[in-house]
Amino acid sequence: MATPDIRPVGDLPDSIGKTAARELSHHGVRSLAEAAAHTPKELLAIHGVGPKAVRILTEALAEKGLSWRPE
Repeated sequence: MATPDIRPVGDLPDSIGKTAARELSHHGVRSLAEAAAHTPKELLAIHGVGPKAVRILTEALAEKGLSWRPE
């Protein structure tokens, strides 16, 4: 079964992939600001969100002057 593509999700970069975008959205993360309220470790614990998506999100957060929540 094909993964539905729900992108764009807020201002999350499309390059994180359709599975990561869908799973983040299902977990209430629909913007970079909402992503910044988490730690990378928390997002990596979500099935479908891998190191590549977290790296892309880290770069996008930095471009907006945001950073991850401290552990």
